[in-house]
Amino acid sequence: MDKPWSKSVTLALEGPGKYTTITNTVEASWAMIEDWPLDDAPLLTRALDLCAAVAEGKKPSEDARKAFLAAAAEAEIHVQD
Repeated sequence: MDKPWSKSVTLALEGPGKYTTITNTVEASWAMIEDWPLDDAPLLTRALDLCAAVAEGKKPSEDARKAFLAAAAEAEIHVQD
């Protein structure tokens, strides 16, 4: 089981007003692989790489959270505060 992030991320992955809450690195990885509106983007690739590094115990989970937020901004996905 993946360690929960210090703060979950709620974002409109399936369009405006349809929010999904991501609470850990595994959920973030699946969201980027399965539901992301971009297929190839630099910050998406970085976020996926950081998620893999977290899974391998090489990076802290908060690094993946920050990269996930950056990838969401790159994809112009609305994130709820």
